[in-house]
Amino acid sequence: MEFSTGFGWTRLPVLAAAFILGSVLTASAQIIPPFSPPAAVADDEAETETAEAPDVNDADVMKGIDVDKLDWSQLAVDAGTGIDPMAARKRAQAAAKDGLDWSSNANANGSSAVTVRQSVFSFWDTRIGADMTVAREPRTMSELLAQKATNGGNLPQSSGSAWATATAPGAGVIWDKTAVEARVDPGSEQSSLGASLIKSVPLSGDTSLTLQNGYSVNQQGTSAVPGIGGHVTRNYETDQSAKVTLTDTGTSVTAGQTLSTTDDKWLRKVGAEQKLFDNVTVSGSVGETSQGAINKSVTAGFKKSW
Repeated sequence: MEFSTGFGWTRLPVLAAAFILGSVLTASAQIIPPFSPPAAVADDEAETETAEAPDVNDADVMKGIDVDKLDWSQLAVDAGTGIDPMAARKRAQAAAKDGLDWSSNANANGSSAVTVRQSVFSFWDTRIGADMTVAREPRTMSELLAQKATNGGNLPQSSGSAWATATAPGAGVIWDKTAVEARVDPGSEQSSLGASLIKSVPLSGDTSLTLQNGYSVNQQGTSAVPGIGGHVTRNYETDQSAKVTLTDTGTSVTAGQTLSTTDDKWLRKVGAEQKLFDNVTVSGSVGETSQGAINKSVTAGFKKSW
């Protein structure tokens, strides 16, 4: 809440100082026990008090001001950091109003995973953002040794990638929507661009079928070294999948296959996901690998949005 008067906020520190000084004098008068000074001293103090007594005709600086409605939090500043908490709160509210969303999670190696995203076009649900890994500099020798022990003798390095996503309408009855995603990682010289065509088909009751065809190109660059020039390699990949969802039981079953220029055959994969209760799911999958082995995985997840 903000409040302004004709006096201006420049006089608020003076009013605050007067209010605090009056509170201190009142508390001192209640704490210090009364005593009877000598007559001479008492006469001198009486003359001094009479001389310094304010004139009743002086202007009342508090006239027209409701003390209870003053925003005293404007004076709050953290003495240890010098940060104004009210200003920090207003900056966070302004960022949230503009659609800028920040999130941070601590990693096991001591770094932090920071994600920032912002909506730039609501019609196509277009978003831009960045995923960053922020490594904290060790302040003591013990922290340095602990970070090296956790990361196999090396210190964690900061890195980041920028991305953009958009969901566009489909083409009539052929597919419902088109999802496009682009990502660039300058640190590792990687970039990717992909598009997915999605079609949803309602089945009987609360059962639905979702068909998806995806196409992507991944680019990997190498830095030039003396005697050897840098070069760029590209990998093209396509995937097809079908997902059946049972809304009543919270169960979904997925089957799909993937083909890329680095593999000489389709790699098939099947999986299932079960919702146990609110925000908690368990999923499992079995898929082929390019080496011929079978890859199996079982995961449990918790997801909460607010």
